Amino acid sequence: MAREDEITKERLKKIEEMRKLKIEPYAYRFDVKDKCSNLQEKHKKLENEKFAEKTSVSGRVLSIRDLGKIAFLVLQDASGKIQVVLQEGETDKKQIEFFKKFVDSGDIIGVNGKVFRTKRGELSILVEKIEILTKSIKPIPDNFYGLKDDEERYRKRYLDIILNPEVRELFLKKAKFWMTIRSFLLSNGFMEVETPVLENSAGGASATPFSTHHNAMDIDVYLRISMGELWQKKLMVAGFEKTFEIGRQFRNEGMDMEHLQDYSQMEFYWAYADYKEGMKLVEEMYKKVALEVLGTLKFKTHGYDVDLEKKWDLYDYEKLIKEKTGINIYKDDEKKMRKKLDEIKMEYDKRVDKWRLVDILWKYCRKQLSGPGFLINQPVEVSPLAKRSREDNKKVEQFQIIIAGSEVGNGYSELNDPIDQEERFKKQQEMKEKGDMESMSHDKEFVEALMYGMPPTCGFGVSERLFSYLMDKPIRECVIFPLMKPLENKEKK
Repeated sequence: MAREDEITKERLKKIEEMRKLKIEPYAYRFDVKDKCSNLQEKHKKLENEKFAEKTSVSGRVLSIRDLGKIAFLVLQDASGKIQVVLQEGETDKKQIEFFKKFVDSGDIIGVNGKVFRTKRGELSILVEKIEILTKSIKPIPDNFYGLKDDEERYRKRYLDIILNPEVRELFLKKAKFWMTIRSFLLSNGFMEVETPVLENSAGGASATPFSTHHNAMDIDVYLRISMGELWQKKLMVAGFEKTFEIGRQFRNEGMDMEHLQDYSQMEFYWAYADYKEGMKLVEEMYKKVALEVLGTLKFKTHGYDVDLEKKWDLYDYEKLIKEKTGINIYKDDEKKMRKKLDEIKMEYDKRVDKWRLVDILWKYCRKQLSGPGFLINQPVEVSPLAKRSREDNKKVEQFQIIIAGSEVGNGYSELNDPIDQEERFKKQQEMKEKGDMESMSHDKEFVEALMYGMPPTCGFGVSERLFSYLMDKPIRECVIFPLMKPLENKEKK
């Protein structure tokens, strides 16, 4: 820390001296002609010690190697890196003096010069003019000593991205992930919409919401727990036939490898389609995303081998639980289920009812499936917004995407019978009053909308959990700026 303080003091003195010389250490702009990667591609065939065109580039100085009569800098911009060279007899003396006096590792600079290849074959820029565009006050940590702790990496993600090219690449892939989903849906005739983030009741999913107070209206509101599910279905009532939204949603629950409290989600709604048509569209979309992001349909993640190219399995909810645990979800009582959950060491809240216990049993079974596949035939009680199955009234027309032991997508034929929906909301409200905080509230306004008539509709949602599974990383690692405890709270502890 003492060494860092000394460096900071030295750099502050340099800033003061630059200003005395009327040199602005924080420039307003710079004319950039080329990106580093473009130059590397453009001059692949340039021979050693040959000069090419003049150019101008900008970026951060990652390292400096000053050998006296010649100095080498590694410059990094958003596209990649290139070597910059200052050499006595080739570079103007005043430029060399400026460099030696003021330029440090970590500075953002602009360079004008000639492109050439060194004797050792390194594509470089021979400096004709060098400018400091932003003077770095604190030194960038080096790769060996700096940012070894995950918490520090997350807190100072900007440094993590500077130092680790693979982190930069991760977030470029994440941008491509959402861009591919968006372009796929747009190309299939879906319209992108925006729905409220603040809601009077948290609907559209079974989850614990965050609550806050709206001062202007003097009402308590919730941050949404779904990507506008009930709102988008109101748009189906309104006559739109294909809508989707990509945005942030919030669930005040636990954190683990695949769960966060605020994260990005996509949901689409497709009028006049059912869950079987939804399954076909989603499989096509997932394959498209994997090819764009990974360049392949085969990958390893979280200890599983996954091949999206093979025929996707169908997993029956009731049969799978019976096969893996011996529990008959319709005939066995809560006592037997609790005993089994204790036996397989699955945690559960003792206040919840039978169907929440069934859901925990399913989560145990899910971990034994590599996928890809669709989970189907879920009980009505665990899916309060899905349409009843045409084959079995106790079940719903739902499909969940299973990959590497996890659920990475959920859809169903949407319930559009307002009487049935009203009854299910009432049961959910009863469960909530008994202590099940993940149960849904009774949304009377949504039921009223259904009374005007919603066409048959398929809905589907997928979160950034899918991206984390494609990358074989915990979901928090795939968030560019994850929520952190304030440093003052950490220091008090």
